[in-house]
Amino acid sequence: MMKTLDQYALNELKLIYLALYTQLPGNPMLMDADLLQDLQTYLQGMAKTAGVDVSHHAQWATWLNNGVVLKSV
Repeated sequence: MMKTLDQYALNELKLIYLALYTQLPGNPMLMDADLLQDLQTYLQGMAKTAGVDVSHHAQWATWLNNGVVLKSV
């Protein structure tokens, strides 16, 4: 039987989401992938539960990167 998203480790889901997200520029069809959308929705729900304002890109990105603050180059 297949697992549901809530049965996977959160850090594993974040890593997979980030890997897929970084591929968007070269693979624009991923933007319409149901799996990516479902994963994003699930992760945003988890982030909101943790007190993250997912509409604030820096907070969302920091949460996805397990607290590592990304700096602009």
